Amino acid sequence: PRSDCIAAEQLCLSDASCNGTYRILENCALAKTRLLPLDHDSRVRCLNAELDLGNSSLLHCKCHRRMKRQEHCLRVFWTVHPSMTDGYFNLETSPYESLANEEHWKTDYNKLAALLSGKDCSQLAGDATNPCLKATHVCNLSKKCVRLRTDYASICTKGAGSEDTCDRRKCHRGLRNFFEKVPEDFTKRILFCPCQDELCGERRRKTIVPDCSFQHNTKPNCLWLLDSCLEDHICKSRLADFQQNCQPADTSPDGCSQHNDAACLQAYMGMIGTPMTPNYVSNSSVEISLWCTCESSGNQKEKCDQILGMFESNKCL
Repeated sequence: PRSDCIAAEQLCLSDASCNGTYRILENCALAKTRLLPLDHDSRVRCLNAELDLGNSSLLHCKCHRRMKRQEHCLRVFWTVHPSMTDGYFNLETSPYESLANEEHWKTDYNKLAALLSGKDCSQLAGDATNPCLKATHVCNLSKKCVRLRTDYASICTKGAGSEDTCDRRKCHRGLRNFFEKVPEDFTKRILFCPCQDELCGERRRKTIVPDCSFQHNTKPNCLWLLDSCLEDHICKSRLADFQQNCQPADTSPDGCSQHNDAACLQAYMGMIGTPMTPNYVSNSSVEISLWCTCESSGNQKEKCDQILGMFESNKCL
């Protein structure tokens, strides 16, 4: 049976043979992280160590999106799957459990409805014309939702719009906390609220406080954004998950190779709070993009366009 990678690692370390092989792979991963060149013998040793794992539970382990010590789990996964990290188009397997195997977060809708019915008429009238405002009011009914939303909002708005004072790393961590720890019944309402006017659209676009979490003073090259992502275990994992679950397919009626809209939306949400954070591009549409450009990409222009296209012109998404 498939186990999580932390449990699989502990099992491996208790076996002398597996332990030795795993330590070699750890050194290989460390060299790769530090961009240290490996000689021929070292490369052969790394490849042999990967093959030596054979049918070890390490090769079949996965991680859960909401688990404790998630970064540790993902580090183990990429240590034993180093061949998947060579480039953007090799990130074909998600390190995360499939949506069907994840714990489902349930909300008592009857309780929510009762609480909402107690609101005053003027507030309800505002909610009717602005679904994003209603989503915020629903979030306010959950202590965890309102607390974690307030947390990231206060971090991300501190000095927003100024590169010198906006702490993007902390802002991203706050966003990931919100989307990982709050049940999706609340987070999806806020992020994907359906809008009919620009006022609502602006509220939706500003959900993630884009001045800090999304925009830089100047747009970086998308290849630079990708490199930043691949250096980070969480971002690399979320990108692999996004590639797997939002892979477009022209021949498919729904445009998705996996035929699973929920998994694609969850994978998209997983990208928020990483160096490759996407967002809505305007107040008047649901088009989304990365904050990057493919200008000055040289002979890698095609690769750059494909990275941007995974978000801008993805029929599945």
